[in-house]
Amino acid sequence: MGSEGTTLFDLVCGILGLLLHDASVDAALEISEGLSLLQHRGQDACGIVTCGPKGRFFQCKANGMVRDVLDEKAIAKLIGGMGVGHVRYPTAGSSDIAEAQPFYVNSPYGIVFAHNGNLIDSPSLLQYMDATSHRHINTPSDSELLLNLFADNLQKTGKFRINEDDIFTAIGGLMRQCTGAYACVAMLAGFGIIAFRDPNGIRPVGMASRRTNAGRDYLFASESIVADALGFTAWEDVKPGEAVIITRSGVSRKRVAAHATFAPDIFEYVYFARPDSVLDGISVYRSRMAMGDALAVEVDKVLKERGITVDVVIPVPDTSRVAALNLAQKLKLPYREGFIKNRYVGRTFIMPGQQMRRKNVRRKLNAMALEFSGKNVLLVDDSIVRGTTSEEIIQMAKDVGAKKVIVASCAPPIRHSNVYGIDMPSRTELVAYERNTEEIAKAIGADLVVFQTLPDLIASVRQFNPSISTFDCSVFTGEYVTGGVNEEYLHRLESLRADNVKNKTTVVSREDGSRVNGLHTGVNVLASSGPVNGTDVTVGLHNTWNIS
Repeated sequence: MGSEGTTLFDLVCGILGLLLHDASVDAALEISEGLSLLQHRGQDACGIVTCGPKGRFFQCKANGMVRDVLDEKAIAKLIGGMGVGHVRYPTAGSSDIAEAQPFYVNSPYGIVFAHNGNLIDSPSLLQYMDATSHRHINTPSDSELLLNLFADNLQKTGKFRINEDDIFTAIGGLMRQCTGAYACVAMLAGFGIIAFRDPNGIRPVGMASRRTNAGRDYLFASESIVADALGFTAWEDVKPGEAVIITRSGVSRKRVAAHATFAPDIFEYVYFARPDSVLDGISVYRSRMAMGDALAVEVDKVLKERGITVDVVIPVPDTSRVAALNLAQKLKLPYREGFIKNRYVGRTFIMPGQQMRRKNVRRKLNAMALEFSGKNVLLVDDSIVRGTTSEEIIQMAKDVGAKKVIVASCAPPIRHSNVYGIDMPSRTELVAYERNTEEIAKAIGADLVVFQTLPDLIASVRQFNPSISTFDCSVFTGEYVTGGVNEEYLHRLESLRADNVKNKTTVVSREDGSRVNGLHTGVNVLASSGPVNGTDVTVGLHNTWNIS
């Protein structure tokens, strides 16, 4: 990671917390089912920690997909009527099982923690943890850092037993210390589950409840689809700067941060969230329909200016389907499924490494010559990031006989780094960086590229909840709502995310120039991607993964 001084990034992930009113019923099976519904948010690693009798925690986490890690045998060992789950997106630098979540600290009170997002001020926080709080940070993960900040603030109560007010005070202290994007779910041993969201509400998390014969069950999740599928109702988003505490005695909610601009990440609606989810009162499906309608107007204008006709509209599976269908209907053009997808290959955008992305495009998609041969084709995609996938797809279309390939993007050109939890590449790796539309088309091999305008994109989403006046659009504008992002920070970020440094041995530097990492001893030690001194990389809790 070099000597610039930062942690790795816990990027767009899926988080989940579940509390069953009947403590004798195990929550793990439903948490696993919920995580499978959030699998699109992370395919690198997953985990569950449950809380059973006498506050004992039970854990299973590992690298891999939900179906592989959390099988029947693993779930059977996860005892307890409440728990926290997590699916992780590949992060910049390492795929250690030690970075799989949820994380755990035993003091104070026993805390389990899962997080989605990224902190801007990790170096100074690491320095504080080391020099002032004397807390050991075992991995270079923002999530573990946040957990220890939460634990440190709880420790300040000095109480034998804490109550909801103490927890609100601790989370408020954390929010005053941190800058960045974070949606978090935590669990206190024998107490309950907790969720909180950064003051700008950049990353999503919500809650729902379910009436049973025993009483009321409660759920926290990144997306509302989990509540729908598990039979929970009354979905409600956790508000920016709000903390919610749920015990078997009831629900407590409080805004614990000063007012800030509410700016949910617009890229959730463009790409990451499932279409059947509702985030901050906005249907992802309806917003993508509106993106298609708006994009149709822009495409029609550009095609007429260039004197180009289109024979067929074809979506790039899967995210762009909804927008492509609306665009085709508005332009009165045939809509066809020209690419058939192998559903057993992961999303290429979240594949680590450029070569792996290139290889997986052709593994994942097959172009049907019947729909391309001899035609001017309008391909609709949700966005163009590196251009790697677009270039391969365009070439596939031409290989099966397309005359012209025009690409329409539901998002504007992406020219800036995302610092709030999406592992986009460095600016120089973005195909739109310092290129105009014609140069982008040439770079990816398209005959023409048409981008959605930013005002149209914002309008497409905002029309479904006009109370949201601002969205985080930093990847398009370079304007960061939290502040604290300067050129020095961006260079440090880009050095981490560059494909050529991923999966290499890393170190994390403190502000005083010394380093912290896997086993911090106050001296410079390298943190490798495997166990240190032959020990298990899973610290704190017995891990039931792959144990017979």
